[in-house]
Amino acid sequence: MNRSTSLQQVAAVPAGRCLPLPCGPSIARRLARAMALFMLVGLGVLSVAKYSAIAMRMDVDQQTTLEDKRQYLSHAIGVACENGEAGLLQRMTLFDPVRSSTRLKLWRGDGSVLFSDDMPPFAHSRNLEFDVPAPQMTGGKVRVALEMDTSHDHRIQREAAITLLVTTLFGAVVSGLAIQWLVRRELRPLLSLARQMNGISPQRLDQRLVVERSSEELDPWVAQFNALMDRLQRAYTQLEAFNADVAHELRTPLTALIGQTEVALSRERSADTLRDTLTSNLEEMQRLSAIVNDMLFLSRADRGAVARRSEPVSLAELAHQVAEFHEGVLDEAGLRLSVVGDAHVAVDASLVKRALSNLMGNASRFADHGSTVQVTIEPGTGAGGGVQVVVENQGPAIEPQHLPHLFDRFFRADASRFCASEIHHGLGLAIVAAIARMHAGDTFVRSQNRVTQIGFTLGPQTA
Repeated sequence: MNRSTSLQQVAAVPAGRCLPLPCGPSIARRLARAMALFMLVGLGVLSVAKYSAIAMRMDVDQQTTLEDKRQYLSHAIGVACENGEAGLLQRMTLFDPVRSSTRLKLWRGDGSVLFSDDMPPFAHSRNLEFDVPAPQMTGGKVRVALEMDTSHDHRIQREAAITLLVTTLFGAVVSGLAIQWLVRRELRPLLSLARQMNGISPQRLDQRLVVERSSEELDPWVAQFNALMDRLQRAYTQLEAFNADVAHELRTPLTALIGQTEVALSRERSADTLRDTLTSNLEEMQRLSAIVNDMLFLSRADRGAVARRSEPVSLAELAHQVAEFHEGVLDEAGLRLSVVGDAHVAVDASLVKRALSNLMGNASRFADHGSTVQVTIEPGTGAGGGVQVVVENQGPAIEPQHLPHLFDRFFRADASRFCASEIHHGLGLAIVAAIARMHAGDTFVRSQNRVTQIGFTLGPQTA
Protein backbone atom coordinates (compact mmCIF):
# COMPACT_ATOMS: atom_id res chain seq x y z
CA MET A 1 0.00 0.00 0.00
CA ASN A 2 1.47 3.36 -1.00
CA ARG A 3 1.65 6.39 1.26
CA SER A 4 -1.11 8.31 -0.51
CA THR A 5 -3.52 5.38 -0.14
CA SER A 6 -2.70 4.98 3.52
CA LEU A 7 -3.08 8.73 3.99
CA GLN A 8 -6.62 8.67 2.65
CA GLN A 9 -7.56 5.63 4.71
CA VAL A 10 -6.18 7.13 7.92
CA ALA A 11 -7.96 10.41 7.25
CA ALA A 12 -11.28 8.76 6.42
CA VAL A 13 -11.50 6.11 9.14
CA PRO A 14 -12.90 7.30 12.50
CA ALA A 15 -10.85 6.79 15.63
CA GLY A 16 -10.98 3.23 16.86
CA ARG A 17 -12.61 1.88 13.71
CA CYS A 18 -11.40 0.43 10.43
CA LEU A 19 -13.71 1.01 7.49
CA PRO A 20 -12.83 -0.40 4.03
CA LEU A 21 -13.39 2.81 2.08
CA PRO A 22 -12.43 3.18 -1.60
CA CYS A 23 -9.29 5.23 -2.19
CA GLY A 24 -8.48 7.52 -5.09
CA PRO A 25 -5.33 7.36 -7.20
CA SER A 26 -1.97 8.12 -5.60
CA ILE A 27 -0.84 11.74 -5.92
CA ALA A 28 2.80 10.61 -5.88
CA ARG A 29 2.24 8.12 -8.70
CA ARG A 30 0.25 10.60 -10.77
CA LEU A 31 2.94 13.25 -10.43
CA ALA A 32 5.63 10.67 -11.14
CA ARG A 33 3.87 9.55 -14.33
CA ALA A 34 3.31 13.14 -15.39
CA MET A 35 6.96 14.06 -14.74
CA ALA A 36 8.17 10.93 -16.53
CA LEU A 37 5.99 11.81 -19.52
CA PHE A 38 7.22 15.41 -19.56
CA MET A 39 10.84 14.27 -19.30
CA LEU A 40 10.26 11.68 -22.01
CA VAL A 41 8.84 14.29 -24.35
CA GLY A 42 11.47 16.89 -23.44
CA LEU A 43 14.44 14.55 -23.66
CA GLY A 44 12.94 13.00 -26.78
CA VAL A 45 12.80 16.37 -28.50
CA LEU A 46 16.37 17.15 -27.43
CA SER A 47 17.55 13.73 -28.56
CA VAL A 48 15.90 14.10 -31.95
CA ALA A 49 17.49 17.52 -32.32
CA LYS A 50 20.89 16.18 -31.32
CA TYR A 51 20.59 13.19 -33.63
CA SER A 52 19.56 15.47 -36.49
CA ALA A 53 22.56 17.68 -35.80
CA ILE A 54 24.89 14.65 -35.85
CA ALA A 55 23.34 13.34 -39.07
CA MET A 56 23.58 16.75 -40.75
CA ARG A 57 27.21 17.12 -39.67
CA MET A 58 28.08 13.69 -41.01
CA ASP A 59 26.30 14.45 -44.27
CA VAL A 60 28.32 17.64 -44.67
CA ASP A 61 31.54 15.78 -43.83
CA GLN A 62 30.72 13.04 -46.35
CA GLN A 63 30.00 15.59 -49.07
CA THR A 64 33.26 17.40 -48.27
CA THR A 65 35.24 14.14 -48.31
CA LEU A 66 33.58 13.07 -51.54
CA GLU A 67 34.39 16.42 -53.14
CA ASP A 68 38.02 16.17 -52.00
CA LYS A 69 38.29 12.69 -53.51
CA ARG A 70 36.70 13.95 -56.73
CA GLN A 71 39.25 16.71 -57.05
CA TYR A 72 42.10 14.32 -56.27
CA LEU A 73 40.85 11.72 -58.75
CA SER A 74 40.21 14.31 -61.46
CA HIS A 75 43.81 15.45 -61.19
CA ALA A 76 45.25 11.94 -60.92
CA ILE A 77 43.20 10.54 -63.82
CA GLY A 78 43.96 13.57 -65.98
CA VAL A 79 47.71 13.08 -65.45
CA ALA A 80 47.48 9.32 -65.99
CA CYS A 81 45.51 9.79 -69.23
CA GLU A 82 48.53 11.55 -70.77
CA ASN A 83 50.16 8.11 -71.07
CA GLY A 84 47.11 6.55 -72.68
CA GLU A 85 44.91 3.77 -71.45
CA ALA A 86 47.86 1.64 -70.33
CA GLY A 87 49.17 4.42 -68.14
CA LEU A 88 45.70 5.03 -66.72
CA LEU A 89 45.16 1.36 -65.89
CA GLN A 90 48.59 1.15 -64.32
CA ARG A 91 47.77 4.24 -62.25
CA MET A 92 44.47 2.73 -61.05
CA THR A 93 46.23 -0.37 -59.71
CA LEU A 94 48.46 1.90 -57.64
CA PHE A 95 45.57 4.08 -56.43
CA ASP A 96 45.45 2.53 -52.91
CA PRO A 97 44.49 5.64 -50.85
CA VAL A 98 41.25 5.88 -52.80
CA ARG A 99 40.64 2.13 -53.18
CA SER A 100 40.66 1.52 -49.39
CA SER A 101 37.24 3.12 -48.87
CA THR A 102 35.95 3.69 -52.39
CA ARG A 103 35.03 1.87 -55.53
CA LEU A 104 35.82 3.26 -58.97
CA LYS A 105 34.37 2.59 -62.34
CA LEU A 106 35.63 4.31 -65.53
CA TRP A 107 34.06 4.56 -68.94
CA ARG A 108 35.55 5.70 -72.23
CA GLY A 109 33.92 8.51 -74.08
CA ASP A 110 32.01 6.02 -76.28
CA GLY A 111 30.43 4.39 -73.17
CA SER A 112 32.56 1.24 -73.02
CA VAL A 113 33.90 0.19 -69.62
CA LEU A 114 37.55 1.05 -69.15
CA PHE A 115 38.10 0.04 -65.52
CA SER A 116 36.10 -1.35 -62.62
CA ASP A 117 37.16 -2.30 -59.07
CA ASP A 118 36.55 -5.89 -58.27
CA MET A 119 35.28 -5.33 -54.69
CA PRO A 120 32.17 -6.48 -52.81
CA PRO A 121 29.42 -3.87 -52.64
CA PHE A 122 29.34 -1.58 -49.62
CA ALA A 123 26.48 -1.89 -47.13
CA HIS A 124 26.11 1.89 -47.09
CA SER A 125 27.67 4.26 -49.58
CA ARG A 126 27.43 7.60 -51.38
CA ASN A 127 27.90 7.94 -55.14
CA LEU A 128 29.28 10.69 -57.36
CA GLU A 129 29.71 10.71 -61.14
CA PHE A 130 31.81 13.23 -63.04
CA ASP A 131 33.75 13.61 -66.33
CA VAL A 132 37.49 14.09 -66.65
CA PRO A 133 38.69 15.70 -69.93
CA ALA A 134 41.20 13.35 -71.66
CA PRO A 135 42.09 14.27 -75.29
CA GLN A 136 44.33 11.19 -75.59
CA MET A 137 41.44 8.86 -74.75
CA THR A 138 38.69 7.59 -76.98
CA GLY A 139 35.87 10.13 -77.03
CA GLY A 140 38.07 12.83 -75.47
CA LYS A 141 36.96 12.18 -71.89
CA VAL A 142 36.73 9.61 -69.13
CA ARG A 143 33.47 9.09 -67.26
CA VAL A 144 34.13 8.34 -63.55
CA ALA A 145 31.70 6.76 -61.05
CA LEU A 146 32.96 7.18 -57.47
CA GLU A 147 31.30 5.19 -54.67
CA MET A 148 32.43 5.99 -51.13
CA ASP A 149 31.87 3.61 -48.21
CA THR A 150 29.81 5.28 -45.40
CA SER A 151 29.25 2.17 -43.25
CA HIS A 152 31.37 3.61 -40.43
CA ASP A 153 29.35 6.82 -40.31
CA HIS A 154 26.11 4.84 -40.48
CA ARG A 155 27.24 2.70 -37.53
CA ILE A 156 28.10 5.84 -35.55
CA GLN A 157 24.65 7.30 -36.27
CA ARG A 158 22.95 4.07 -35.23
CA GLU A 159 24.95 3.91 -32.01
CA ALA A 160 24.16 7.56 -31.32
CA ALA A 161 20.44 6.92 -31.87
CA ILE A 162 20.49 3.94 -29.49
CA THR A 163 22.45 5.93 -26.91
CA LEU A 164 20.07 8.88 -27.11
CA LEU A 165 17.03 6.59 -26.91
CA VAL A 166 18.37 4.76 -23.84
CA THR A 167 19.37 8.06 -22.25
CA THR A 168 15.91 9.49 -22.86
CA LEU A 169 14.11 6.48 -21.39
CA PHE A 170 16.53 6.28 -18.46
CA GLY A 171 16.19 10.00 -17.75
CA ALA A 172 12.39 9.80 -17.83
CA VAL A 173 12.31 6.79 -15.47
CA VAL A 174 14.83 8.32 -13.07
CA SER A 175 12.97 11.63 -13.09
CA GLY A 176 9.67 9.86 -12.39
CA LEU A 177 11.14 7.87 -9.51
CA ALA A 178 12.85 10.96 -8.12
CA ILE A 179 9.69 13.06 -8.21
CA GLN A 180 7.70 10.21 -6.67
CA TRP A 181 10.20 9.96 -3.80
CA LEU A 182 10.21 13.74 -3.38
CA VAL A 183 6.40 13.98 -3.41
CA ARG A 184 6.08 11.19 -0.86
CA ARG A 185 8.63 12.93 1.30
CA GLU A 186 6.79 16.24 1.06
CA LEU A 187 3.44 14.53 1.76
CA ARG A 188 4.61 13.18 5.09
CA PRO A 189 3.15 16.20 6.94
CA LEU A 190 -0.22 15.25 5.46
CA LEU A 191 0.10 11.80 7.03
CA SER A 192 0.69 13.48 10.37
CA LEU A 193 -2.31 15.75 9.81
CA ALA A 194 -4.45 12.74 8.90
CA ARG A 195 -3.44 11.00 12.14
CA GLN A 196 -4.22 14.16 14.11
CA MET A 197 -7.63 14.47 12.45
CA ASN A 198 -8.30 10.80 13.20
CA GLY A 199 -7.87 11.64 16.89
CA ILE A 200 -10.58 14.31 16.82
CA SER A 201 -13.89 13.16 18.26
CA PRO A 202 -16.91 14.73 20.00
CA GLN A 203 -15.07 14.12 23.26
CA ARG A 204 -11.89 15.79 21.97
CA LEU A 205 -13.10 18.79 20.00
CA ASP A 206 -10.33 20.87 21.57
CA GLN A 207 -7.73 19.08 19.44
CA ARG A 208 -6.10 21.27 16.78
CA LEU A 209 -3.84 20.43 13.85
CA VAL A 210 -0.13 21.20 14.12
CA VAL A 211 2.10 21.23 11.02
CA GLU A 212 5.46 19.53 11.38
CA ARG A 213 7.08 21.71 8.73
CA SER A 214 5.61 25.08 7.94
CA SER A 215 4.80 25.55 4.25
CA GLU A 216 3.04 28.13 2.12
CA GLU A 217 0.51 25.58 0.87
CA LEU A 218 -0.34 23.77 4.11
CA ASP A 219 -0.38 26.66 6.59
CA PRO A 220 -3.55 28.36 5.20
CA TRP A 221 -5.32 25.00 4.96
CA VAL A 222 -4.44 24.09 8.56
CA ALA A 223 -5.40 27.57 9.78
CA GLN A 224 -8.81 27.33 8.06
CA PHE A 225 -9.38 23.84 9.45
CA ASN A 226 -8.50 24.95 12.98
CA ALA A 227 -10.81 27.95 12.59
CA LEU A 228 -13.54 25.56 11.45
CA MET A 229 -12.91 23.41 14.53
CA ASP A 230 -13.16 26.51 16.73
CA ARG A 231 -16.57 27.30 15.23
CA LEU A 232 -17.63 23.65 15.48
CA GLN A 233 -16.56 23.47 19.13
CA ARG A 234 -18.50 26.62 19.95
CA ALA A 235 -21.55 25.33 18.09
CA TYR A 236 -21.30 21.94 19.81
CA THR A 237 -20.98 23.61 23.19
CA GLN A 238 -23.95 25.83 22.44
CA LEU A 239 -25.94 22.81 21.25
CA GLU A 240 -25.22 20.92 24.47
CA ALA A 241 -26.17 23.97 26.52
CA PHE A 242 -29.30 24.41 24.39
CA ASN A 243 -30.31 20.79 24.91
CA ALA A 244 -29.80 21.16 28.65
CA ASP A 245 -31.86 24.36 28.67
CA VAL A 246 -34.63 22.75 26.63
CA ALA A 247 -34.73 19.80 29.01
CA HIS A 248 -34.83 22.18 31.97
CA GLU A 249 -37.57 24.35 30.48
CA LEU A 250 -39.72 21.36 29.54
CA ARG A 251 -39.12 19.56 32.83
CA THR A 252 -40.73 22.30 34.94
CA PRO A 253 -44.19 22.30 33.28
CA LEU A 254 -44.10 18.51 32.87
CA THR A 255 -43.30 18.08 36.54
CA ALA A 256 -46.15 20.43 37.45
CA LEU A 257 -48.53 18.53 35.16
CA ILE A 258 -47.56 15.16 36.59
CA GLY A 259 -47.67 16.38 40.20
CA GLN A 260 -51.04 18.06 39.92
CA THR A 261 -52.51 15.08 38.09
CA GLU A 262 -51.22 12.63 40.68
CA VAL A 263 -52.65 14.76 43.49
CA ALA A 264 -55.97 14.97 41.69
CA LEU A 265 -56.08 11.19 41.27
CA SER A 266 -54.94 10.38 44.80
CA ARG A 267 -58.50 10.73 46.20
CA GLU A 268 -61.95 11.86 45.32
CA ARG A 269 -62.14 15.51 44.27
CA SER A 270 -64.99 17.87 43.76
CA ALA A 271 -65.87 19.14 40.32
CA ASP A 272 -64.59 22.64 41.19
CA THR A 273 -61.26 21.22 42.42
CA LEU A 274 -60.85 19.13 39.28
CA ARG A 275 -61.76 22.16 37.17
CA ASP A 276 -59.03 24.18 38.93
CA THR A 277 -56.55 21.35 38.35
CA LEU A 278 -57.45 21.12 34.67
CA THR A 279 -57.16 24.88 34.32
CA SER A 280 -53.70 24.82 35.88
CA ASN A 281 -52.70 21.88 33.65
CA LEU A 282 -53.99 23.78 30.63
CA GLU A 283 -51.75 26.72 31.50
CA GLU A 284 -48.74 24.41 31.77
CA MET A 285 -49.61 22.74 28.46
CA GLN A 286 -49.96 26.14 26.83
CA ARG A 287 -46.51 26.99 28.15
CA LEU A 288 -45.20 23.73 26.68
CA SER A 289 -46.90 24.51 23.37
CA ALA A 290 -45.38 28.01 23.34
CA ILE A 291 -41.89 26.62 23.95
CA VAL A 292 -42.29 23.99 21.21
CA ASN A 293 -43.73 26.50 18.72
CA ASP A 294 -40.93 28.98 19.44
CA MET A 295 -38.32 26.26 19.01
CA LEU A 296 -39.87 25.18 15.70
CA PHE A 297 -39.87 28.78 14.52
CA LEU A 298 -36.19 29.20 15.47
CA SER A 299 -35.38 25.92 13.74
CA ARG A 300 -36.97 27.14 10.49
CA ALA A 301 -35.07 30.43 10.79
CA ASP A 302 -31.80 28.56 11.35
CA ARG A 303 -32.42 26.55 8.18
CA GLY A 304 -32.44 29.79 6.19
CA ALA A 305 -36.12 30.67 6.03
CA VAL A 306 -36.74 34.10 4.48
CA ALA A 307 -39.57 36.47 5.38
CA ARG A 308 -42.40 36.75 2.86
CA ARG A 309 -42.57 40.48 2.32
CA SER A 310 -45.81 42.24 1.43
CA GLU A 311 -46.37 45.69 0.02
CA PRO A 312 -44.63 48.50 1.95
CA VAL A 313 -46.35 49.18 5.28
CA SER A 314 -45.93 51.84 7.97
CA LEU A 315 -43.74 50.54 10.77
CA ALA A 316 -45.13 53.21 13.09
CA GLU A 317 -48.64 51.88 12.47
CA LEU A 318 -47.47 48.36 13.29
CA ALA A 319 -45.87 49.67 16.49
CA HIS A 320 -49.14 51.36 17.53
CA GLN A 321 -51.07 48.14 16.90
CA VAL A 322 -48.65 46.21 19.13
CA ALA A 323 -48.86 48.98 21.78
CA GLU A 324 -52.63 48.52 21.95
CA PHE A 325 -52.10 44.85 22.73
CA HIS A 326 -49.68 45.75 25.56
CA GLU A 327 -51.81 48.64 26.81
CA GLY A 328 -53.06 46.78 29.88
CA VAL A 329 -49.57 45.69 30.93
CA LEU A 330 -48.17 49.18 30.38
CA ASP A 331 -50.95 50.80 32.42
CA GLU A 332 -50.50 48.30 35.22
CA ALA A 333 -46.77 49.09 35.35
CA GLY A 334 -47.44 52.84 35.18
CA LEU A 335 -45.57 53.17 31.87
CA ARG A 336 -46.12 55.37 28.87
CA LEU A 337 -45.24 54.40 25.28
CA SER A 338 -44.27 56.72 22.45
CA VAL A 339 -43.41 56.01 18.82
CA VAL A 340 -40.88 58.30 17.17
CA GLY A 341 -40.26 58.29 13.41
CA ASP A 342 -41.70 56.13 10.67
CA ALA A 343 -40.75 54.26 7.54
CA HIS A 344 -42.65 52.41 4.86
CA VAL A 345 -40.93 49.09 4.21
CA ALA A 346 -41.92 45.85 2.51
CA VAL A 347 -41.84 43.36 5.40
CA ASP A 348 -43.69 40.39 6.82
CA ALA A 349 -46.01 42.42 9.03
CA SER A 350 -46.92 39.57 11.38
CA LEU A 351 -43.24 38.76 12.07
CA VAL A 352 -42.29 42.41 12.63
CA LYS A 353 -45.24 42.82 15.03
CA ARG A 354 -44.05 39.72 16.88
CA ALA A 355 -40.53 41.16 17.20
CA LEU A 356 -41.94 44.50 18.40
CA SER A 357 -44.19 42.70 20.89
CA ASN A 358 -41.25 40.76 22.34
CA LEU A 359 -39.17 43.93 22.68
CA MET A 360 -42.03 45.93 24.24
CA GLY A 361 -42.80 43.11 26.66
CA ASN A 362 -39.15 42.87 27.62
CA ALA A 363 -38.90 46.66 28.11
CA SER A 364 -42.09 46.86 30.17
CA ARG A 365 -40.85 44.20 32.59
CA PHE A 366 -37.63 46.05 33.45
CA ALA A 367 -38.60 49.73 33.01
CA ASP A 368 -38.81 52.05 36.00
CA HIS A 369 -42.33 52.81 37.22
CA GLY A 370 -43.66 55.98 35.65
CA SER A 371 -41.06 56.08 32.86
CA THR A 372 -41.61 56.02 29.10
CA VAL A 373 -40.93 53.15 26.73
CA GLN A 374 -39.93 54.69 23.42
CA VAL A 375 -39.98 53.02 20.00
CA THR A 376 -37.72 54.80 17.51
CA ILE A 377 -37.88 54.09 13.77
CA GLU A 378 -35.13 55.61 11.65
CA PRO A 379 -33.01 54.85 8.56
CA GLY A 380 -30.23 52.34 9.11
CA THR A 381 -26.65 53.50 9.53
CA GLY A 382 -25.07 50.74 7.42
CA ALA A 383 -23.97 50.99 3.79
CA GLY A 384 -26.77 48.65 2.64
CA GLY A 385 -29.60 50.96 3.68
CA GLY A 386 -32.65 49.51 5.41
CA VAL A 387 -34.43 50.62 8.59
CA GLN A 388 -33.49 50.52 12.25
CA VAL A 389 -36.07 49.90 15.00
CA VAL A 390 -35.06 50.64 18.61
CA VAL A 391 -37.06 50.02 21.81
CA GLU A 392 -35.69 52.06 24.72
CA ASN A 393 -36.53 51.88 28.40
CA GLN A 394 -35.17 53.40 31.60
CA GLY A 395 -34.22 50.97 34.33
CA PRO A 396 -31.38 48.84 35.72
CA ALA A 397 -28.57 48.55 33.19
CA ILE A 398 -27.47 45.19 31.84
CA GLU A 399 -24.00 44.10 32.87
CA PRO A 400 -21.51 44.44 29.98
CA GLN A 401 -20.52 40.76 30.14
CA HIS A 402 -24.13 39.77 29.47
CA LEU A 403 -24.66 41.94 26.40
CA PRO A 404 -23.06 39.54 23.82
CA HIS A 405 -25.35 36.71 25.01
CA LEU A 406 -28.60 38.62 25.29
CA PHE A 407 -30.00 37.10 22.07
CA ASP A 408 -28.95 33.53 22.95
CA ARG A 409 -31.70 31.01 23.50
CA PHE A 410 -32.86 30.53 27.11
CA PHE A 411 -30.39 33.16 28.28
CA ARG A 412 -31.27 35.25 31.31
CA ALA A 413 -28.87 37.94 32.42
CA ASP A 414 -29.31 37.41 36.16
CA ALA A 415 -31.86 36.51 38.77
CA SER A 416 -32.57 40.14 39.63
CA ARG A 417 -33.86 40.75 36.11
CA PHE A 418 -36.05 37.64 36.07
CA CYS A 419 -39.64 37.97 37.17
CA ALA A 420 -40.46 34.72 38.93
CA SER A 421 -44.15 35.51 38.97
CA GLU A 422 -44.32 35.65 35.18
CA ILE A 423 -43.94 32.93 32.57
CA HIS A 424 -41.04 33.70 30.26
CA HIS A 425 -38.87 30.91 28.89
CA GLY A 426 -35.99 32.97 27.48
CA LEU A 427 -36.69 32.71 23.74
CA GLY A 428 -38.20 36.15 23.12
CA LEU A 429 -35.01 37.99 22.12
CA ALA A 430 -33.73 34.93 20.22
CA ILE A 431 -36.92 35.14 18.15
CA VAL A 432 -36.28 38.85 17.56
CA ALA A 433 -32.81 37.98 16.22
CA ALA A 434 -34.30 35.28 13.97
CA ILE A 435 -36.92 37.68 12.56
CA ALA A 436 -34.18 40.24 11.87
CA ARG A 437 -32.12 37.62 9.99
CA MET A 438 -35.18 36.60 7.98
CA HIS A 439 -35.39 40.24 6.85
CA ALA A 440 -31.66 40.42 5.99
CA GLY A 441 -31.04 42.44 9.16
CA ASP A 442 -29.34 42.14 12.51
CA THR A 443 -29.83 42.92 16.20
CA PHE A 444 -28.03 45.21 18.63
CA VAL A 445 -28.17 46.23 22.28
CA ARG A 446 -26.81 49.19 24.26
CA SER A 447 -27.18 49.56 28.02
CA GLN A 448 -25.57 52.22 30.19
CA ASN A 449 -26.53 55.03 32.59
CA ARG A 450 -29.85 53.26 33.35
CA VAL A 451 -30.89 53.46 29.69
CA THR A 452 -31.25 50.22 27.73
CA GLN A 453 -31.76 50.20 23.96
CA ILE A 454 -32.55 46.92 22.22
CA GLY A 455 -33.41 46.86 18.55
CA PHE A 456 -33.06 45.29 15.15
CA THR A 457 -32.51 46.31 11.56
CA LEU A 458 -34.54 45.42 8.48
CA GLY A 459 -32.54 45.08 5.29
CA PRO A 460 -33.85 46.20 1.89
CA GLN A 461 -35.81 43.71 -0.16
CA THR A 462 -33.67 41.90 -2.74
CA ALA A 463 -34.81 40.76 -6.13
